[in-house]
Amino acid sequence: MDFSRISRRHLLQGGAALALGGTIGARTAQAAETTIGFIYVGSRDDYGYNQAHAQGAAALKKLPGIKVVEEEKVPETDAVEKTMESMINLDGSTLLFPTSFGYFNPHVIKTANKYPKIRFEHCGGLWTEKDPKNAGSYFGYIDEAQFISGIVAGYATKSGKLGFVAAKPIPQVLRNINAFTLGAKLANPKATTQVIFTGDWSMPVKEAEATNSLIDQGVDVLTCHVDGPKTMVENAARRGAFVCGYHVNQSPLAPKAYLTGAEWNWEALYPKFLKMITSGESIPNFYRGGLKEEIVKCSPYGDAVSAEARKHADEMKAKLVAGEYTIFKGPILDNKGKTVIAAGVDRGQKDPELEKMDYLIEGVIGATS
Repeated sequence: MDFSRISRRHLLQGGAALALGGTIGARTAQAAETTIGFIYVGSRDDYGYNQAHAQGAAALKKLPGIKVVEEEKVPETDAVEKTMESMINLDGSTLLFPTSFGYFNPHVIKTANKYPKIRFEHCGGLWTEKDPKNAGSYFGYIDEAQFISGIVAGYATKSGKLGFVAAKPIPQVLRNINAFTLGAKLANPKATTQVIFTGDWSMPVKEAEATNSLIDQGVDVLTCHVDGPKTMVENAARRGAFVCGYHVNQSPLAPKAYLTGAEWNWEALYPKFLKMITSGESIPNFYRGGLKEEIVKCSPYGDAVSAEARKHADEMKAKLVAGEYTIFKGPILDNKGKTVIAAGVDRGQKDPELEKMDYLIEGVIGATS
């Protein structure tokens, strides 16, 4: 680990007065510079969730008058509170991006209440009206890109069996699994998606075991929702299966096996946030967007994607961007036979009910508990 980070944290814990004095001096010397802090739960080069955010941070580094401080591999414990305080008091950060899901409650809430003049932007669907107003939640409708991946996967599968390696059965993950399956069913009505939950965001051994187990059961196209898709992508490709990526473009890891993927586009959003702040515009506490808003995007198609699949996927992508298609449109049954979205009901992307999703749809093999 970077010694300077250790020393910053040690200073923060051991000498509050020294830290405050150093902060004043640093701010006087760098009055024209805006410092922004990024905190990652894993490695910045994980070919996944953390790398996507690091790419967004890199876009900010290119802007004049901006200094970016980063810390990786910070657990979802009070360690993140120490890191945030370090970035505020020692680095002079006025805007923080604690990017991992588990940072928010209680850590971001607690620190935001302590530092009311600092802006905290948390990635995930957790902010509510009762939370500090100097904190906010941003996220993207990446299920739109997963839906497109599902269409491509539906054309590519020969067995009709798709696989999904997932971390936890929380609404955002379930929404991705269900959207992927609905996309696949457009291309192949008999397609099924088998899900294995590993139990946490980064468990490479379990992710490898899940990938192999799914392929052993006849799955020939896989995708995932874990922090680092590298394990799934490389293992699936090694065994001759196709893959759809997640978070960032993993095609360099498996050029022949990679079909497409659902990517974050934080390189576009973070500079937009900064522009809003510098122009005096406040960032909404609850910020969302999809393909249309360019918060998410689809990976370029791999060579194995047929012309028919590309055409169908492109048509549906255009409809989503134009707001002419609803992914979660009733009637939809869960995989236990219960109606979860009634006939005639359209749950558009902004429908708060989708943020509470607790079911797997018909065609998904697996359980939420």
